[in-house]
Amino acid sequence: PVTDGSRELHRLCAQLEFLLQFDLKEKRSFFGQRKDYWDFLCQGLARCRQEHEGIHFVTSLDKLKTPVGKGRAFLRYCLVHRQLAESLQLCLLDSKSLCEWYYARSPFLSPQHRAEILGSLYELDCVTFHLAL
Repeated sequence: PVTDGSRELHRLCAQLEFLLQFDLKEKRSFFGQRKDYWDFLCQGLARCRQEHEGIHFVTSLDKLKTPVGKGRAFLRYCLVHRQLAESLQLCLLDSKSLCEWYYARSPFLSPQHRAEILGSLYELDCVTFHLAL
């Protein structure tokens, strides 16, 4: 199993975060806080009208204050529960929302790149992750 001490885990998480932040449009909350991929994921999963356990888990953690911290915790939760590919796929279904959140260079706006990314993420479902949540 992959644990917190794994260098590969840190590289994987850094790459996932890079992909989710790449060409992300700058948005701000009502109070001026910069929105991040965490907000995109929350909105995308809420649109599917599904209560996602990962979102519920992360929002219950009082220590997490920033969208980036919440996003990182969500990625870890999804890796442990083998839900990353499915969760991201649900968020990527609505092309109108994608265009609202991402500029044209984002790989999520390319059907071919999106399929390659999701295919790779579904392969991670075979890997066991034992991470501290």
